[in-house]
Amino acid sequence: MTTTGGAGGASGTPREWVAGALRRERVRAGLSLSELAKRAGIAKSTLSQLEAATGNPGIETVWALAVALGVPFSALTESPAPAVTVIRAGEGPTMYAERASYAGTLLSACPAGVRRDIYHGAMEPGAARESDAHNPGTVEHLVVSTGRLLAGPRDETVELLPGDYMSYRGDVPHLYEALVPGTTFVLVMQHV
Repeated sequence: MTTTGGAGGASGTPREWVAGALRRERVRAGLSLSELAKRAGIAKSTLSQLEAATGNPGIETVWALAVALGVPFSALTESPAPAVTVIRAGEGPTMYAERASYAGTLLSACPAGVRRDIYHGAMEPGAARESDAHNPGTVEHLVVSTGRLLAGPRDETVELLPGDYMSYRGDVPHLYEALVPGTTFVLVMQHV
């Protein structure tokens, strides 16, 4: 996970936020390092490094861990937030995909009692960002800001232009693919 930026007033580094959240959620779930690593399909040594804040996972690793723990992605990546949060364009905790030119910036994690996360996505043409199914009941909402984006469930992708809105099941394999340089969008993930 390569991250940049953060909410003003938040303490610690993105690696420390992920490390603390992983430990908290793993203990809450009553799982050992070995069991969580097995469920997420990653090496135990990788998980150990992440919990020690020495690992640097890609977005796919964090997603796999969130699904294995049954928590929203943001539960593992959100920073401690101040009472008022402003995230300027080009700032904020940004994660990059390992196999596609995709950057996702968490804009707002779901507060207690609310099950949604808001992201700003930026992509360049090349490999598609292929996403495995998220937790059951997840719905994704997309609004394209600039460029052209191919998105949706793998068998039902739709080309979207600036201002276009789309919603689809996020609990099935899906993808995002930039069709022109400078493609950006807002993604709202609704969790059940």
